[in-house]
Amino acid sequence: MRPSRIPAIGCALGASALLIAGCSSGQQTGTGTGAQTAGPVSGNITIAYLQKQGDQQYFIDEAAGALAAAKELSTPQSTVNVKVVNLGQDANKAVTETDSAVAQKVNGIAIVVPDQKIGPQVANAASTGGVPLVSSDDSIKDGSGAEVPFVGFDGYDMGSKVGTAAAKLAAPKGWTAADTAVLYSSKQDLTVCQDRVRGEKEQYTKGGGVGKAIDVGTDNSVNGAQSTASGIITGNPGVKNWVVMGCNDENVSGVLQALANAKVLASNVVGVGLGAYIACKSWQPGSAPDGFTSALYIDGHDVGGDAVRTLVSKIRNGTPLPPKTIAKTQVVDAQSAGSTTLKCT
Repeated sequence: MRPSRIPAIGCALGASALLIAGCSSGQQTGTGTGAQTAGPVSGNITIAYLQKQGDQQYFIDEAAGALAAAKELSTPQSTVNVKVVNLGQDANKAVTETDSAVAQKVNGIAIVVPDQKIGPQVANAASTGGVPLVSSDDSIKDGSGAEVPFVGFDGYDMGSKVGTAAAKLAAPKGWTAADTAVLYSSKQDLTVCQDRVRGEKEQYTKGGGVGKAIDVGTDNSVNGAQSTASGIITGNPGVKNWVVMGCNDENVSGVLQALANAKVLASNVVGVGLGAYIACKSWQPGSAPDGFTSALYIDGHDVGGDAVRTLVSKIRNGTPLPPKTIAKTQVVDAQSAGSTTLKCT
């Protein structure tokens, strides 16, 4: 969908990285005196972008957007450098990399946490070091319970658009509640997934959608969704028709693969993805129908770019970090995807 390799730009971080020289800290309006007192930076700027699941296409796009924004914002007097760190699913690494970034005096941090429970630790480390911090994609709170400035999408609105689309797509099929199941696949302890699924459920029902609602707990990966869904599909032999939604494209793709393995025809499936970066592969010429009928297009480039722009404005000019910076979304399908910037790899 977007470049699969992230160029190495900026000051290095982490245990294997080089010590950053000459990186002065910016200022932050968050908690802690250190964050309040640090002054604006006039020279070069270094931002650490710490991402969970950095090998997923969405986060690859997000990193590319961050690097592109850094290039756009660089001047002869002040180069903006971004170092992207893949945290995988490791919450301990997220804490360690945050501490490392602060110790090496980066000017700002954007983080997509593997686990929202580490929010207070991450926020405290950044605040104590006087480093501006934004949460990207998944919201976090500091030790006092206050929300850390957020850059990403409105989860409930995203889910609402998916649920509305699913109801419209299922309606013409004439399926009945008795022979239809609606699978909502997600990592259930993640608040952003909770918001998305809540929007999906409410708007699918509001739109007249029918079927037995079944929650599918996953790790937000294709394999995880496929594994969990397989048992659910087998355990519901009376279901003929399936509506599939979830927290991201990976969840929907995994469930669709499980349905295909169970010999369910694509004509008996309505799958609406969230991301479109996997769904779009089903719409390529020559691809066999798999039930991926549409998807909500979210552009990781926008979130990565907005995170960097927000931090640079704070670091250079002292502009307060907005509580929330929300990116736009839209539903696309095989016919409309070509009119967007969506590209499949």
